[in-house]
Amino acid sequence: MQKIVVLDYGMGNLHSVASALQKVAPDDQVVLATTPEEAEGADRLIVPGVGAIRDCMEGFIRPGFVPLLNQSIESGMPILGICVGMQIMMSQSEENGGVDCLSIFPQPVKFFGRDLHENGERLKVPHMGWNRVKPTIDHPMWDGIESGSRFYFVHSYYVPAENNDAVAGQTDYGVPFAAAVTKNNIFATQFHPEKSADAGMQLLKNFVGWNGVA
Repeated sequence: MQKIVVLDYGMGNLHSVASALQKVAPDDQVVLATTPEEAEGADRLIVPGVGAIRDCMEGFIRPGFVPLLNQSIESGMPILGICVGMQIMMSQSEENGGVDCLSIFPQPVKFFGRDLHENGERLKVPHMGWNRVKPTIDHPMWDGIESGSRFYFVHSYYVPAENNDAVAGQTDYGVPFAAAVTKNNIFATQFHPEKSADAGMQLLKNFVGWNGVA
């Protein structure tokens, strides 16, 4: 039995993530950890996140989750970031007037803007709803998921796909952006797999079985 830890720092719909994990891994232990001590013995780590980046960073730093995350990365433990849980791993976000992030990935997080267009049509911000994701690399986390599968997004800020070697999947919404990024034992998604029907459940199932090696 594996211990799958979802970090609870007050910024995420954790129960939907935990419920989805329990469906794809009924024999494993799913733990919502509010302290590093509650995460001890984890086999897998999930960093969720919903809300403003400044609040997320403060909530993540306060309980001591930064050293825990760094230790987990160094150990090779499989790690999954979701939505703002992906964005806090970047270098800096334009949100809240500019916020320094964890710099696990060197890329910035940018605002879509207030005048976003595609094919002559004005696009709403935040980007909210279903959009197609194209995997850009062959990775175990994409096993059983067809290119162009639809995933659920809710965000006003994005990680650019251009000049970004970490991109594992791409979506276009006025601009091409990173739907997923990866680095060693980290895989992180801008979309919410727990809200993304069959494709999202397959991705979570892949995470439960992933050994952390691309």
